[in-house]
Amino acid sequence: MIHTTHSIRVRYAETDPMKYVYYGNYAQYFEVGRVELFRSIGISYDEIENQGIWLPVSDYKIKYIRPALYDQKLEIHTYVKKIPGVRIEFEYEIYNEEHIKITEASTTLFFLDTKTNKIIKCPDFLMEMIEANWKETAEDTLL
Repeated sequence: MIHTTHSIRVRYAETDPMKYVYYGNYAQYFEVGRVELFRSIGISYDEIENQGIWLPVSDYKIKYIRPALYDQKLEIHTYVKKIPGVRIEFEYEIYNEEHIKITEASTTLFFLDTKTNKIIKCPDFLMEMIEANWKETAEDTLL
């Protein structure tokens, strides 16, 4: 498993008239989580794209538990819990300043070769970085 944490503060422009984060803005928070997860293993999203790989989202699920509010500091936890094949799955949890989970979500992205426009398996350069940063969990050792 790979797990990263990144903090952001809710900006006024991200909220609705009730000062709740507008539901559509959560996708941007999850993108921040994904980008920072890749950065934590040693590669930027830009570098992945420069290697000829795009990562389109094919599935997005979210559960809103409590609202995020204007000016709150949020903690985004991002996880990759399965070694990728042609898809890479991310799971997310967002916590507020009181360390209460307010949102959970998942996205599935697939690896797309920019030259052929075909779906491919996780490229070797990225798989090596994922495996080098993989941490066993208690659940993994039971399997």
